[in-house]
Amino acid sequence: MPRASPIPFFIGCYAWNFAFGISMMVVPLYAHQLNMSGVVIGSLIGIPVIAQIFFSLAGGALTDRLGGRIMVLIAFTAMSAAGVVFYFAHSFFPLLLGQVLLVLSRAVYWPASQTIASNLPEGRVQLGRLSAFSNIGQISGTAVAGFLLAQFGFQIAFLALTFMGIISFLLGIRSPLGAPGDEHRSAQFFSNFIPLLRRRTIYFAIMCAYVSALPISLGQSFFPILLTEFGFASQTTGSLLALRALGAVTAGLLVARYIKSTSRRALPLISMIGVAAAIGFIPLSNNAIVVGFFLLGVGVSSGVMALYYQILVSDISTPASRGSALALAGLGWSLSHLTTPLFVGVLADTFGLANAFYIFGVVTLMLAMGFVPMQRWAVSPLVGGRVDAPT
Repeated sequence: MPRASPIPFFIGCYAWNFAFGISMMVVPLYAHQLNMSGVVIGSLIGIPVIAQIFFSLAGGALTDRLGGRIMVLIAFTAMSAAGVVFYFAHSFFPLLLGQVLLVLSRAVYWPASQTIASNLPEGRVQLGRLSAFSNIGQISGTAVAGFLLAQFGFQIAFLALTFMGIISFLLGIRSPLGAPGDEHRSAQFFSNFIPLLRRRTIYFAIMCAYVSALPISLGQSFFPILLTEFGFASQTTGSLLALRALGAVTAGLLVARYIKSTSRRALPLISMIGVAAAIGFIPLSNNAIVVGFFLLGVGVSSGVMALYYQILVSDISTPASRGSALALAGLGWSLSHLTTPLFVGVLADTFGLANAFYIFGVVTLMLAMGFVPMQRWAVSPLVGGRVDAPT
């Protein structure tokens, strides 16, 4: 049979990320308007991620068994359902239900979409294109969310989120299968995880994924609130937040072709330091140009790190285990989305929001200092002389 065109898949990913971009800005601001505290907002964003950890692993295993197309359709459906719930939510628990649907969508979408892209011809380049389409979608969604909030309010923004989820589903129907043939599928549901967990490199990939997700964790929790406290209008806030995704687009388009070896240590280390510095420096000024510069910088740094760990996982996995491997590495994203909003929420209530960013930037920099020994451990010789390095 002829191979399905990847174009509807990439456009569907754009539409899904458009909806995701809306949710990143609108949900925390809506909770803030409902007079929820920093701890409550952090809990709203972080608690559902506990479920996301299981959803991610199950989504990766199901991707290997059923194919990426089915799983991205589930993700697109969950995004649409989350928009409907948000539209009718006016208190913590309905918002929490919407967040659960949102994390289900995220958990399933990423391993499935990355598996489809990595199994296309020129997999590394296709991962870069997926990153670009995803981040352009987030740019569009975040920018449009600011306009919708200013002109029409929260309910219309939630309807727009639902509509883009439906569009992504209709396009996703024509996605490539994103799975090897039946002869490669495992008989046991989680069996692909066992050999992966024996490799040190997968734990290093989890660490890389954790750092790459930090700006997104802040973008869907306290970045919007910080910018509104600076006095920026919703349109300006949306445009500034879009710069983070613009930086990630730049990384996805330019870096994918030039990462020849994932064994190089300088690139991810520099990216980690860049993420830490940008997070810590953002509250230094309420000037839009300065804030935009640091948001662009954190986007570039985290975008490079995200692409690095995806290529690393592709190198150490086979097509038949690609979904499981990406889901395991994606646990770093889940851990970031769980810990970051809760930690920053506590810091914000205790020391103030600006000081919370200063402290969190220092903590991230300390994490970066542990990167080099972690990478050396990940690629060091193991028992029997085997080297657990990218293949």
